[in-house]
Amino acid sequence: MHVGAAVAGFTRDPRARRVVGWTVVAALVILILVLGWAIPPRAAIISTDRLGPENNEPVPEYLARAGDTLGGNDVAGHWALISFTAGISADRIPEYSGGLRISDAIYHVAIDRVATPVIDMPLPAGEAVATASQRSAAAAVRATPAYDDRGMRTNAVVAARLAANCPCLVGLVVYGTLPDLRNLAAHPGVRAVEALPADASAAVFAIAPLLPEHQTLAGPGPNDGPVPDN
Repeated sequence: MHVGAAVAGFTRDPRARRVVGWTVVAALVILILVLGWAIPPRAAIISTDRLGPENNEPVPEYLARAGDTLGGNDVAGHWALISFTAGISADRIPEYSGGLRISDAIYHVAIDRVATPVIDMPLPAGEAVATASQRSAAAAVRATPAYDDRGMRTNAVVAARLAANCPCLVGLVVYGTLPDLRNLAAHPGVRAVEALPADASAAVFAIAPLLPEHQTLAGPGPNDGPVPDN
């Protein structure tokens, strides 16, 4: 018998095909296990870092907690959130940034008893980009879809006020040393500065600003008031 004929006869046998199939499966399983051992999966990046108060956190507790983050003597850079006593317009950013790297400008148009969005604008380096970010925030709100008439009218008012250069900048995320951040915290009009640990990764942390209207609890207000026309 020729070898080719023997192989052909073997593979035509259903029992032989089952044996070959299970052999291949077993080999693949072994290969996968070996590769998994030799090349372990990359650990997922999980971050619990957060700047800003927790939802419904008492404001006095947050202010004390934020102040505590500025203690220490290290000279490493820290990401930090600056929260303002009252909103400012974007053209005043240089007064409050201390020349530090700005990574986010945070806007909020407050309307009595109307829920309005918090707009976080990530920024490249440069104060000129930061001072121009309010127009970008207005455009971002215009481009955000709303799902009912109230939402559409709210977005229209928010975008119009931002475009008109309202004092609606409520926070900045900056990068600086603890001495730099303590200097910013003492600036008139700065309500709080909260710093992350020096080893916190850039852009891998949550931001929830302390809004000027947060006086007792840092949480959402009522949404049952009329939406103004402008």
